[in-house]
Amino acid sequence: MRNAIPNIGLLMAFEASARHGNFSRAANELALTASAVSRHVAALEDRLGVPLFVRHKRRVMLTDAGKRYAQRVRVHLNGLERDTQEIANSRAQGYAIHLAVVSSFATQWLVPRLPAFAQQHPDIHVHLSVRSEPFAFEESGFDGAIYSGDGLWSKTQGQRIARDGACIPICSPAFAAQHALATQEDWQQLVHIGLESRPAAWRDWYSGLGWDYSVQASRGPRYELFSMVIMAAAAGLGVGLVPEVLVQTALDAGQVIPAHTQTLPGTQSYWFSYPTYREPSPALQAFEQWVIQQSQGQQD
Repeated sequence: MRNAIPNIGLLMAFEASARHGNFSRAANELALTASAVSRHVAALEDRLGVPLFVRHKRRVMLTDAGKRYAQRVRVHLNGLERDTQEIANSRAQGYAIHLAVVSSFATQWLVPRLPAFAQQHPDIHVHLSVRSEPFAFEESGFDGAIYSGDGLWSKTQGQRIARDGACIPICSPAFAAQHALATQEDWQQLVHIGLESRPAAWRDWYSGLGWDYSVQASRGPRYELFSMVIMAAAAGLGVGLVPEVLVQTALDAGQVIPAHTQTLPGTQSYWFSYPTYREPSPALQAFEQWVIQQSQGQQD
């Protein structure tokens, strides 16, 4: 029932106080007095029957229950603010969709293609935020997500955008000109740039060639994102091993080149999904149709 929802003024006072850790700074943001914010928070605590803050002289600290509640209230207030702005500005500024994306796929594949979407749909604005772990849509405020995995998340619908594809070894043209890249002995002297989440990738690549994986090869730097590996290889720091779908733009631009013909088979795919519990907006449907068209060449 709607009467179970606290007054939005109480929620705004609580959320601002949680963010600032101080009633006075929250009051400045909300154009209220510190005592009014304090009363609002106390009224919310009385309503919930749960202490949300531990009070100190000039600051407040969230309780464990307060931390959990603040995170959820912030999501809903942000969503309400966003929805209100979109409705108010829809005629003048168009429509917006908010997507959670994995960083490397967004920077290396999606963003370079977005100008084409903007040209086809100038009234739709695409907002991107990085999320590397699965999440629940009902607690996130996102309209859709693009992620790497084995399939669609629970309670979602959508389509595969691209297979992870084979990983290929890459390096800069200058690096290739300065180093021999033919034999096992040549490769064991190179700096191998790895990905933190795939520590066995280079070992598996060596195994595919029937080569021994040396201690020297295992000592290269590791990065969190494939985009970092690509940038490091392009800068001449060593050889990287990345999915072809992510490095194609850099290959086309001549920033990197294949360092060997041996590849490492991929095991996952990139997916576009959105929750089943709500009807996708026309803007989200337009984006889905466009991104699937863009990915047709990546499905094989």
